[in-house]
Amino acid sequence: MGQRLLSHLAAFYVRLVAWTTRWQIETGPVDRLVEEGEAAIGAFWHGRLLMSHLGWKAEQPRIHMMISRHRDGALIARTIGHLGFSTVDADSKTGGLNALRAMKRCLDAGDWVAITPDGPRGPRMRAKAGTIKLAQLTGAPVVPASVAMSRRRILNSWDRFQLALPFGRGIIRCGEPIRVPRDADADTLERARQALEDALNGLTGELDRRCGVPVVEPAPQAMPETDTPATDSPTAPAARSA
Repeated sequence: MGQRLLSHLAAFYVRLVAWTTRWQIETGPVDRLVEEGEAAIGAFWHGRLLMSHLGWKAEQPRIHMMISRHRDGALIARTIGHLGFSTVDADSKTGGLNALRAMKRCLDAGDWVAITPDGPRGPRMRAKAGTIKLAQLTGAPVVPASVAMSRRRILNSWDRFQLALPFGRGIIRCGEPIRVPRDADADTLERARQALEDALNGLTGELDRRCGVPVVEPAPQAMPETDTPATDSPTAPAARSA
């Protein structure tokens, strides 16, 4: 009961911010793919989840968001449902395999899917491989996107979550699609993963600057594993798997 009430309140707050904000929406790459009848994978950082849905038009194909199966994820899924979007569960116990299959079915049906490549627990603004693997499996392009607000509060969470505030200015922008060949080898997949991470960080930094707010920086890169542990420098925390 408590979570149901919270999800209604959260959806009301999202609508309030949407109604009281002056929006600049730049989604040309998405519009082109929709006009061509091509389903795709939308990607944005976990910390920019709030308000990102406003970049999607009601007349466009259905979009399904992948949400992790934990307490916070359940609240997000309920809130998104009140806003008219469906979700796909990502169960970490199965390594995301069930979610991957479900999202493939959505794409095969002509719908779009949306993923936070650094979710559900980070590192912040560092893309995991799952989004690129889904693109390889389905042939669907990945469209990076981000949102920034002139009035916001950055929470002290792992993702530096952007809590949008009313009566400000907001920008939503999509980047150019990233395509992954079905026969891509490991090096090609890694280049595509890095391209997605760079595109998302470039977009996010650009939009923060355009809104006149401090740029949120990615978490430090994890040091690559070696056979001989380094002794002369500290290592960053290892990345958690999705």
